[in-house]
Amino acid sequence: MKKRLIITIDGPAGSGKSTVAAQLARRLGITYLDTGAMYRALTWAALERKICLDDASALKRLAQESCIEPAGPAGGDSPSRIRFDGRDITSEIRSPEVTDHSHKIADQPEIRAILVEQQQRIGRTVGSLVTEGRDQGTVVFPDADFKFYLDASEKCRAQRRVEQLKTNGTEVGFDEILSTQQQRDKRDSARAVGPLKIPPDGHVIETTEMDIEQVVETLYNFVIVEEREG
Repeated sequence: MKKRLIITIDGPAGSGKSTVAAQLARRLGITYLDTGAMYRALTWAALERKICLDDASALKRLAQESCIEPAGPAGGDSPSRIRFDGRDITSEIRSPEVTDHSHKIADQPEIRAILVEQQQRIGRTVGSLVTEGRDQGTVVFPDADFKFYLDASEKCRAQRRVEQLKTNGTEVGFDEILSTQQQRDKRDSARAVGPLKIPPDGHVIETTEMDIEQVVETLYNFVIVEEREG
């Protein structure tokens, strides 16, 4: 395998990209970067400190002064753990409140620029990684070795989110999750900076009828075969 290998996985919420990226990275023995968690972490910090999410200058200062970093895998099918200024806030950033407000952080060009720079710096530091989000293959790592885009039906993605929240101890109705997800998909696709879209040279994987193990195996085999042939 190459000394430096960058694999990006993009896709809408509930497509399975976080769990797949974590397991693929573990199987390849390289770093996993959950970029969505970085935006959620900053959102959580702003809410905790009662910073107005429309105060661009205060949010920019918070982003510049904060240390948001991976804290290692959680194990099983859970996403990787994340620390904010040394505190593990993995569970906190998955709350409905953070989910509802994180787009206000992600939609701000200056904030995205700061976090994109942090993501690229992490990539340069660790060398090889599997990174997932919504603009990884198009904006953050446009020269990545492998670019994947995971997708699934709306209902499938909503049900996955319901089950994820239940695992974290939060009960939310399917219809509410589906409605929120549809609004989020529209925002993510229409975002002026770093919108959700399929990389021109990306490989689309439809996951509706696949379980996590099948998706991971598909991506793993693709990478291994290409690396051997390359």
